[in-house]
Amino acid sequence: MNTTTIATPVGPLTIVATDAGAVRAAGFTDDPATLVNGGVEVRPRADLGAISRAVHAYLAGELTALDEVPVEQPAGGSFLPEAWRALRRTRPGERLTYTELAARAGRPAAVRAAANACARNAAALFVPCHRIVRTDGGLGGYRWGTPVKRWLLDHEAGGEASATGERG
Repeated sequence: MNTTTIATPVGPLTIVATDAGAVRAAGFTDDPATLVNGGVEVRPRADLGAISRAVHAYLAGELTALDEVPVEQPAGGSFLPEAWRALRRTRPGERLTYTELAARAGRPAAVRAAANACARNAAALFVPCHRIVRTDGGLGGYRWGTPVKRWLLDHEAGGEASATGERG
């Protein structure tokens, strides 16, 4: 596996990818060890080619730049991959509830499973679970912190915000 870390307005984004250029894991951390299971060898790279270019384009405002980046996450069962595909079809600026995600993944009653799919998503940003909000419109949780989630949502809505969620 190859890894690189890209500076973002809300901190480092580390990406782990296959030699073929598919994202296996990504998160707002500078430590690739937190993204992979022990025993997986990761080779630091200055750049991951098309993946790095897509992230830079996204950060510059080209919000669909990540859409074509391949993602390979290991998953058990049939629902997780369906939920992750449904997340990838969620457009920048669009916000869904867990109930809506379950329906888009083909199992309207599987609301808890939809929440589990978000929690088990290893490819943050590329599988945009940050676009899922609570039924009341609140942010809910996010593995990388709600300030990061707020910034991503504001960025995709066309507004500029600090990492604390304050507009500037």
